[in-house]
Amino acid sequence: MKSRIFGVALLFSALVSLSPTSSTASGSTASGQLRIPDVTVQAVADAKSATYIVFMRAQPAVGYNGGVSGLAPTAPGEGQKIDRRDRNVQRYVRRLQSDQDQALRNVGAAKSAKLISYSYVANGFAANLTAAQARALRTQAGVLFVVRDHIRTIQTDSSGGFLGLTGRKAAYATGITGEDVVVGVIDTGIWPEHPSFADDGTYPSLSPEEFRGTGCDLGNIAFNPADAPFTCNNKLLAAKSYGTVFHGGTGEGLSPNAFLSARDEDGHGTHTASTAAGNANVAATLLGIDRGTVSGIAPRARISVYKACWSGLDGDGCSNGDLVAAIDAAVADGVDVINYSIGSDTAELGPDSISFLLANDAGVFVAASAGNAGPDAGTVGSPAAAPWVTAVGASTQTRDFRTTLTLGDGQTFVGTTVTAGLGSSALVDATALGNPRCLADPGFVAGSVEGKIVLCERGENARVAKSQVLATAGAAGMVLYNANPNEELDTDNHSVPSMHVPLAAGTAIRAYIDLSGIGAKGAFAAGSKVNVQGNVMAAFSSRGPNSLTPDIISPDVTAPGVNILAGNTPAALLGSPNQLFQVISGTSMSSPHVAGIYALLKQAHPDWSPAAAKSALMTTARQNVTKEDGVTLADPFDFGAGHVQPGGDVRRKGSLFNPGLVYDAGADNYLGYLCEADPTAIQAETCADLQASGILTTAENLNLASIGVADIAGATTIGRTITNVTDKYITGSARAKAPNGFKIRVEPSRLQLAPGQSGTFAITFTRTTAEFGTWSFGSLTWEGSNYKVRSPIAVKAQKIAAPTSVHGEGTAGSVDLPVAFGYTGAYVADAHGLIAATRTASTVVDDPTNDIVTAIGTGVGVTMHEIVVPDGTALARFSLSDFDVDGPHDLDLYVFNEAGDLVGFSGSGTSQEEVDVELPPAGTYTVVVHAFDAINGVANYTLSQWLIPIDDGVGSLTITNSPASAVSGTAGTVTAAWTGLSVGTRYLGAISHSDDVGLLGLTIIAVNP
Repeated sequence: MKSRIFGVALLFSALVSLSPTSSTASGSTASGQLRIPDVTVQAVADAKSATYIVFMRAQPAVGYNGGVSGLAPTAPGEGQKIDRRDRNVQRYVRRLQSDQDQALRNVGAAKSAKLISYSYVANGFAANLTAAQARALRTQAGVLFVVRDHIRTIQTDSSGGFLGLTGRKAAYATGITGEDVVVGVIDTGIWPEHPSFADDGTYPSLSPEEFRGTGCDLGNIAFNPADAPFTCNNKLLAAKSYGTVFHGGTGEGLSPNAFLSARDEDGHGTHTASTAAGNANVAATLLGIDRGTVSGIAPRARISVYKACWSGLDGDGCSNGDLVAAIDAAVADGVDVINYSIGSDTAELGPDSISFLLANDAGVFVAASAGNAGPDAGTVGSPAAAPWVTAVGASTQTRDFRTTLTLGDGQTFVGTTVTAGLGSSALVDATALGNPRCLADPGFVAGSVEGKIVLCERGENARVAKSQVLATAGAAGMVLYNANPNEELDTDNHSVPSMHVPLAAGTAIRAYIDLSGIGAKGAFAAGSKVNVQGNVMAAFSSRGPNSLTPDIISPDVTAPGVNILAGNTPAALLGSPNQLFQVISGTSMSSPHVAGIYALLKQAHPDWSPAAAKSALMTTARQNVTKEDGVTLADPFDFGAGHVQPGGDVRRKGSLFNPGLVYDAGADNYLGYLCEADPTAIQAETCADLQASGILTTAENLNLASIGVADIAGATTIGRTITNVTDKYITGSARAKAPNGFKIRVEPSRLQLAPGQSGTFAITFTRTTAEFGTWSFGSLTWEGSNYKVRSPIAVKAQKIAAPTSVHGEGTAGSVDLPVAFGYTGAYVADAHGLIAATRTASTVVDDPTNDIVTAIGTGVGVTMHEIVVPDGTALARFSLSDFDVDGPHDLDLYVFNEAGDLVGFSGSGTSQEEVDVELPPAGTYTVVVHAFDAINGVANYTLSQWLIPIDDGVGSLTITNSPASAVSGTAGTVTAAWTGLSVGTRYLGAISHSDDVGLLGLTIIAVNP
């Protein structure tokens, strides 16, 4: 049923709004008393640009199954790829692009406003539009959604051996090397002359059925004379660039010495490409030191590069508009695997997420970096948070490059480096020189660091930027120390000899300098390869739970991502120049390990779906991994199912290449997930259709190889289906390790499956002693016929499960709230409200800087409302609406408490904004209306507010039916009714759920008579 995924009316409201953000993040102080957390400023900046992305409702070419008069179907058959050369495909693509142009004409936009067109895996375009044109586009019947462009950010010598790929019966020895599989790398481009991508004549040409991509966008010497021409070959099949949205296609705003082509000026793309699929046994010399040889995970795979990330004067990044174009092109070219070491630290269903859903349906395996915002919980970003991609965390391997710093008094400290060493040299502390983090601004007083080793603190600017600052100032070297405990130690291509040490060492070195004064000295040798503790989660690796959908465990797996030796561009804008290799860290480095493994799997099992491959990766993972402290065992929110384990005898039962049983999923399963994960993202009738056809429509029932349930009230039953992918019968029995405080029952607990046969089972979780509101972990393993198929479990008990919000209509009416209980005892449902909106009319002028921090400091572009929130308030809501402004403005809302801390914000691409503060402490709150884009320089608006009291008796909402008490494992219904409302007024209320101790939760009720 391919057509359903493309034909449904996916609204994706998550694309046009940013959820209110807690003020607990550390932040910077704006002028005045209002403090904006840095993460909020970045989130708003990422959500805004002058460009809009438009998705149309008609199916893209990969999903069109016919139905339009005169246009034959173009969707490829099962296991086939879209053929862009086919005349029917070409005719259909022209029709899509014509409809896109017509949509622009309908709103008065010129055809030239369209920057990029998408036709294969997505149907849409990126365009420069006014706010009024964007708003008009949203109302067109053929338009699916319109959102402002976002900016994403970019996120092995010993890896093959560490992963076990080099053994006697392992993958490489048995010919599984990724032969003829095409890996698409969407990143910062590539250094095409790198030996990791050389065609030695042993790569035969691929047929058009295997790969149809063309183009080698290299050699733009007019923009940068160093951009030498290059002809792609049978190893590097294609190299294209997508930057129309980021730089207008002209290179305007790019950094000096950047390349206006697919050539890599950053090094990130070259590193990820060579990690995934670089040639085998390439000699690696780094900073003049022989570092042995390096090999990609799938050394015989081919590479097709899509540069969509750029180095800009105002910051580096990747426009979502360009990224979707790259994804669209990669699928149309016929890549088998995509590596996407790109993302954000916030979870949303963005255009790239949706494009990957469609790529998944086209059979493309996608590995994505989980993010580098760890170790805080709930930091897995997008698109990694989407269950149809594989989110990869980062952990250590057993190889590192170490050296020892020896101080003048004999103290020694071990750290990491790949640079040369330094003999005994004067040692100074950058903090004592007024620049603790070695920033370019303020820099250093002339002569203050010349010829000396400088102690610098990590943070604020890039690590390699610090050594460049020091090189410019004439320093001899650098000792970089961590600002926090348990942070990893990194190796970089520094501009001066440098080593990286832990926080404790940095503190001790500072004490020595303070004591020794001008006599302080230090020396360290060049770094050398050493064995270290592996299987430790990197502190930076983003963690679960999944903030987009808590029922989905994230990340999916972990892989090596710390100090990975791989390719580099010799024209890197940061770090020591003329280096073909580098040793860097990040989930960006772990993701291509999985992309390479997927290439191996694609060669071994070309008929497997992406979900089947992901299942094999997860169910065969190992769990001998620790948290960042190196001691505490990691859990599923650290590493998902565990550490990838592609090694060993590929024929062994239970290996990655022979998992026995897989959890498969397709387009309809993911749509079923959306029915609960984002019910506004899909039509209700589509969910009903899915249910009627037997597709489960709750997030916890998505057929993943991991099992998560975020709201168990008493007992919950979920389902899974497992499929035999061998040519033999498999008889398996369920073996469960129950999470602490829960019982597990699996029915049936024994399955016998013929080759290709699937079996469905139910898992019932029953709380016994689990602490409410706390996650517990366990596992479920199907064992039998010498197979072990393991799934991680993460569950959380709740005292009550009830809707978070409901809507009502009419001047009089009622709503029913289903409630489920996880405890036995007293239960009270109370009504609060309904309260009519308090509305305040005001005006705000346009913010010419589009910067909330600047606007608050200057007062230009913001209007502030002081609102007294009394004691005993259950909920404070502040709201703007597109109907409450006098034009297609883009206004945003920020809410600060009495201390000046941000307690919530909403920053969509329109004026549809809402911030809720539950149980707010009494005080005077400041609500800031920010004019990100006020048409004609000024916007008139009306701000609505509701302050719902905790006490009963205020408003017309009453409870007419409610369970008399709570009984664990049972469910009931709460009925709330109202009368006497006025037409044309918006009302808000709440139902509180309480036991004999206190509040259990709130259900917000919005009524528009």
